[in-house]
Order: sequence, then C-alpha cells, then structure tokens
Amino acid sequence: MFHDITVNELLKLKKNNEVTLVDVRSPSEYKEATIPGSINIPFFNDEERAEIGTIYKQVSPEAAKERGLEIVSAKLPSFVKEFSGYEGKKAVFCWRGGMRSKTSATVLSLMGIKVFRLSGGYRAYRNWVVEILNTLEIKPEAYVLNGYTGSGKTKILRQLQKEGYPVLDLEGMANHRGSIFGQIGLHANNQKSFDSQFIQTLLPLQESPFILFEGESKRIGKIMLPDVLMKKKENGLQLFIEMPIEERVRHILDDYEPWIHQKECLDAFSRIKRRIHTPIAAQIETDLIKGEFASAVELLLVYYYDPLYNHTANLYPDDRKMTIKVKNVDQAIQVIRERLSVKIK
Repeated sequence: MFHDITVNELLKLKKNNEVTLVDVRSPSEYKEATIPGSINIPFFNDEERAEIGTIYKQVSPEAAKERGLEIVSAKLPSFVKEFSGYEGKKAVFCWRGGMRSKTSATVLSLMGIKVFRLSGGYRAYRNWVVEILNTLEIKPEAYVLNGYTGSGKTKILRQLQKEGYPVLDLEGMANHRGSIFGQIGLHANNQKSFDSQFIQTLLPLQESPFILFEGESKRIGKIMLPDVLMKKKENGLQLFIEMPIEERVRHILDDYEPWIHQKECLDAFSRIKRRIHTPIAAQIETDLIKGEFASAVELLLVYYYDPLYNHTANLYPDDRKMTIKVKNVDQAIQVIRERLSVKIK
C-alpha cells in the first residue's frame, strides 16, 4: 500500500533526490500553480474534470463518481505506463489529498510501483508556504544590484548564480522583467508560483554570509515582493552598475527582440506615452512603427528610464552605495566577484 507523508517529509525526500513529485491534477491546475520541480501526469484532463464537476452539481455525487470511474478505467494502462517511465519512488498529490491522489496511489501500489501521497495535497503545501512567509526572517546580509535600465543586471545575476553564488533571481521567479515592457515574450507567473519558488530558493541560502538580488520595486508583473525582502533591500549594500548607453541599448535589443514583438512594444509604450515630453514621445512611436528600434530604445532610456533611476539612486546614503563603472557585463561580473570574495574572507 501507499504511505501518506507530510509536506516536510515530502520536501526532505525531494531535497535528497529520493522521489519524483507528480501532480495528478488537471493541466490547467498544474499551470496555475504547483510544487516546484513537479511533473504533471493528470488523473483527469481539463475537459473531463469540467464534465465530472457539472455532473456532480447538476445530477449527483454518485453519478459523478460513476462517470469518473468510466473515464479512469479506459485510460488506466496509459496512466500507469507513464508513471513507470520514471525511475525510483514517486509522490503524488492533488488539490487537497482527495480522490484523485488516493486513487492514483492505490492503483500504482497495486501495480508494484512504490508511491507516497501528500497528505492534504497542494493546499497543505500552499499553507506551509504562507506560514513560512508570515514568519520569515532573512538572515544573510543583502547585496542589492542596481543600475540604469539595460545594464545587464539579470545576465550578471544569472552568471553568478551558475558559478554558485547565493543569488535570488526575482525576475526569473516572476517570469517578468519588472518594467512596463517586462511581459513581452513571456508569460508572467502568478503570486502562488512566485511564493513557492522564492521560499524554496531562499531557505537553502539562509546560512550564506550574503545574498545577491536586483533592486526591484514592490511589484514585478503580477506578483508583489514580500515585505521582509523589501525591508532587507532597503538596508542592504547597494551596488550601482554604470555602463555606456550603447552597450545598454544592445542588451535591450538582444533581450526583447522588438522586431519579433513589435505590436507588444507599441502597446506597452502607449501606457507610458503621456509621461514623456510630447515631441520625444512622438519620435519614439514613429521609430517603433518604422522598425528603428535602437533609436527608440535610446530615447526611452534618456528621457524616461534614466531619470527614474537617478531618483532611486539618490534615495540611498553614500555609506550604503558602491558605484561600479564598467564597459560591459563581463567587467561588471569580475568586479562583483572581487567585491564578494572580500566579503567571503
């Protein structure tokens, strides 16, 4: 038979790579939010789940169970086969540890597949995340990466993260670049997805001497950063990257690929157009329409984003600021490595 396990037991198994997490909810539920690192082998697809829900409400619970049994019976062989494709132990969960995960675990156990079931399902995991967030204290010192738009801050952080530095990639967790243009080419994560990734990234870093993250505003796309992180940011050492505007324009063009997302760029620009001096705004819009993207980006930087940055930079006292003047991202990474190595020693 299968064994029920708690959230903490599940996370311990996951940390030790002893189990494959399987979300047996429908694809839309999985897409909306899941436990990081889980795969999706749905017990019912979205259409089947909707059909059973309708029968439950309009006919009876018994009729819904009967229809569910019909659907499951027809696809049990393929369901079990998909699980068998993953080696080792599995842990299944649904919304609240109910019928879908119980039936899945029972069938798999009968077929000789070692399986656990998460007691309370995804809802129990979400409650665990919320509890952690409500009581969280961030222990490491904060190094906060700032800089003019286009300075390659995300690229810098991700390279340092690859090298093993304790980095919180907040934009990666939000799947959004943090500006009015930040959603272009991306599908922004919701708060539940962000919270899960944030907690599971931060907790292993709690004994690090420092953490490094970008100086984001409170909101990134669809999500709001935790108050505890915002407080940590305000009290951290602010690293300000300064880089030639030509290099910044190139980074933005490489990252956003406006020639592929021209309409999205125009739509985003329309939301800030009124905040820019009218002749300049008209020129930016014309450049975007004509495909003169480098010119449009440079004007946006000079007349919109750079003044916002200057305001932010002036909010911090000199004893908590460090300016890093470089020609490119590679130089910035090297300077930051040197600064962090001093801290580690």
